[in-house]
Amino acid sequence: MLDWLKNITKEHPEFWKEYLSKFEKKSNRYVVLSTEKTGLDPDKDVILSFGCFAVVNDNIYIGDNFEVTLLQYKYLHDNGLSNEFIVESKLKKLGEPEAMEAFLRYVESATLVGYRTDIDVEIINSALEKMDCGRLKNEPLDLEIMHRRLHDINDKQFTLDELCTLYKVPISDRNSASEEAYKMGLLFLKLKSRLGLK
Repeated sequence: MLDWLKNITKEHPEFWKEYLSKFEKKSNRYVVLSTEKTGLDPDKDVILSFGCFAVVNDNIYIGDNFEVTLLQYKYLHDNGLSNEFIVESKLKKLGEPEAMEAFLRYVESATLVGYRTDIDVEIINSALEKMDCGRLKNEPLDLEIMHRRLHDINDKQFTLDELCTLYKVPISDRNSASEEAYKMGLLFLKLKSRLGLK
């Protein structure tokens, strides 16, 4: 009852206040976001890794990146899954709260670009809620929606590989979150140019 009342006086973490302060002016930076996750349900599933690259002035900045594996031991334990791939991963490893904080510090007020970004955003929001934060404020841009708008298509869905094939973006066999983010970055630049976006 009256849950909204509790949120009025809730004290948010300092990193969340810093994140919100970044939205005072519009950013010209896009962040291409790819995640590996356990599924598509924000209430049950979690993110296992992030891969991100920044795009500024129609260039993908390889040096401006974010890559991390999340230590989701509780999820894996509760579902009887192996955590071998996490232990063997050479990527930086963080617990979910530390990873979310690091992600917000990286993304700042950039526009988030991805494939079916609404799912990633909802799973991130679910994690932020557990940390007494609000919801992501970044504007999302979805590659599939951009393609459908370009061709005035409303009744068809496209896989990421189908979109890459259509726009002649190379598809690799290996698919880490970062490799996927780079592929999506190339796709984004082609769609952005054809749609005439600044």
